[in-house]
Amino acid sequence: MRQYTIKRIGLFIPTVILVTVLVFVLMRIIPGDPALAILEDEGGGSYTQEDLARLRHEIGTDRPIVVQYATWVSGVVRGDFGNSLWFKAPVMGELKDRIPTTVELAVFAMFLAMVVAVPLGVVSAINPDSKLDYAARVFTLTGIALPTFFTGILIILFLAMLFNWLPPLGYETLWDDPKSNLQQMFFPALALAGYDLAFIARVTRSSMMEILREDYMRTARSKGLSERVVLTRHGLKNAFLPILTISGWQFGRLFGGTIIIESIFLVPGMGRILIESIGHRDYVMIQAVVVIIGLSIVTINLLIDLLYGWFDPRIRFA
Repeated sequence: MRQYTIKRIGLFIPTVILVTVLVFVLMRIIPGDPALAILEDEGGGSYTQEDLARLRHEIGTDRPIVVQYATWVSGVVRGDFGNSLWFKAPVMGELKDRIPTTVELAVFAMFLAMVVAVPLGVVSAINPDSKLDYAARVFTLTGIALPTFFTGILIILFLAMLFNWLPPLGYETLWDDPKSNLQQMFFPALALAGYDLAFIARVTRSSMMEILREDYMRTARSKGLSERVVLTRHGLKNAFLPILTISGWQFGRLFGGTIIIESIFLVPGMGRILIESIGHRDYVMIQAVVVIIGLSIVTINLLIDLLYGWFDPRIRFA
């Protein structure tokens, strides 16, 4: 297991470096000059070429891109992503309260998806072609077909028309008021979990149906084990690797979905500040948010790889 872990971490480090390089380079080659955008916003379009050159020198965009990257990545290693061009403050100072909110929303959504999807997939697999199976398949197909933002809008319209409810303007943190926080986060998490729930349920169903046909399942029943033990200890455990694979990918995808859901439900996370930064061409904030999300996804995939070796010894010994 130690050698397997070292190999995976050895792949993790160059992947992280590649993420930072790609994000940094893309932020420099996309159209638009951040110095020009700042002068147009602050001065209403009246500025001189000297003003533009001076501002480019202040924010460092007049230096070679290699020098810019070396300066930026040395700060990132220390947890310093620089100063936001629009908010005029350190990036991490603006994000320190938003990162936990986005992480909480993604974890809550994944929890809701797994709690519903895995039992739904198992029940559908052990009752093939039944009314329950058909209902589950229709439900999952609908969940896959509906985009996340459309699901969020439907939830708000449904709650507004029936219960006169709208997303709250205020926000309570989990550690200050857990009850209010969970009430505020439930519907955004539900909207975010819709697609993932449906997809994981379908993967669980197909994986379980394949496992149920294996000889060792019949052997377990012939030993006199209860159906619950056969399904959980022998069935679900062996079917869990595909579920784990797709869950890891879906969890990484959730960070992208939070951008839209946070805007719809007024959740003060990284998604909302990213939208604002794109509008103001604040490339420092944009690349910080994208790198944090990218690092989160890469870390999740590393953990999934390590869990593979823990669940299936054949993988770590291969």
